[in-house]
Amino acid sequence: MAGSFISMISYLVTICLPICYNNALSVSVIFFLKLMQVELAKRLVGSSFADRVFFSNSGTEANEAAIKFSRKYQKHTCTEGKAPATEFIAFSNCFHGRTMGAVALTSKVQYRTPFEPVMPGVNFIEYGNAPAAVELIQQGKIAAVFVEPIQGEGGIYSATKEFLQSLRNACDEAGTLLVFDEVQCGLGRTGHLWAHEAYGVFPDIMTLAKPLAGGLPIGAVLLTERVASSIKYGEHGSTFAGGPLICNVALAVLNKISKPNFLSDVSKKGLYFKELLKQKLGGNPHVKEIRGVGLIIGIDLDVPASPLVDACRNSGLLILTAGKGNVVRLVPPLIITEQEIEQAADILSQTLHVLDANNSKCDDFASMLSLYVRRVCGYFAI
Repeated sequence: MAGSFISMISYLVTICLPICYNNALSVSVIFFLKLMQVELAKRLVGSSFADRVFFSNSGTEANEAAIKFSRKYQKHTCTEGKAPATEFIAFSNCFHGRTMGAVALTSKVQYRTPFEPVMPGVNFIEYGNAPAAVELIQQGKIAAVFVEPIQGEGGIYSATKEFLQSLRNACDEAGTLLVFDEVQCGLGRTGHLWAHEAYGVFPDIMTLAKPLAGGLPIGAVLLTERVASSIKYGEHGSTFAGGPLICNVALAVLNKISKPNFLSDVSKKGLYFKELLKQKLGGNPHVKEIRGVGLIIGIDLDVPASPLVDACRNSGLLILTAGKGNVVRLVPPLIITEQEIEQAADILSQTLHVLDANNSKCDDFASMLSLYVRRVCGYFAI
């Protein structure tokens, strides 16, 4: 279909000025066929369990799509006269996003409460509790199980192979879909291209986002043909998803990350980082555990981690908290060098003392408050 056209669609009403189209976008924006999107989809399918890909702009959008696809699949496959499964299972400490469907799947109350009532029908089960999940799946009401193979926001907790395999078996028997959220733990961070590859357990749907386009906005839903065949054209979409520039960048990122030598280096650097942290921090009474896989590492503390975050920032190291605020989350760029790993471990070691100082301040405040209460209440309250 060659030649010129008079457009009455304005690229889904997003291009308002012809000069923008002529000078800035030119032929790179093709409404009917986005070549870079096709190439990226082929690459994702070729390197995963999936047969089809749906693009979005973020991880929460990807999970919203997975919710819709799960519901539609259940309606499509439901036997006549039987109500389709519509409920979901998610797990303690999980995080799947902040939009209304995704936040309903997120267990932390601080994300959910301000926006209640959220989507009903979500059942939260303790992460790793396979028997409880299997029992609920067997009731036939669950459309899909959403699980992170490694919880990032939740505190860097890794699933076991037995847990994921139990979910897979139960889902297969009940006709329930298994959804892996690898928005944070996927794309090479564990030393495998996909975190679930280490377990040998594969989902029906996988959601991706954060690093896929090197920091540019993209999300993706990877799904099997069995699930994809239940979705009709036009039942879900996103105006800006899968743009040619973003997909071109994502293609370059995926080509780099998926190289075996690159993934092997991530594994080696992750092991080195963990061992170094254990050597330098392991004897500190505030450090309960150092855990993780590849370059997604958590330092579990017995006190809030925020003073350490501040001290590290003042010393030139940027870190995050996770869990209930007591876990230091280390998720460096996958190209970090051993020298930079050593510098990071040194800064953490040198600043760890602030946890003692902060704890001491809390103890002093508690003592002062206790003394005040005793005096005011005539010593009867304590």
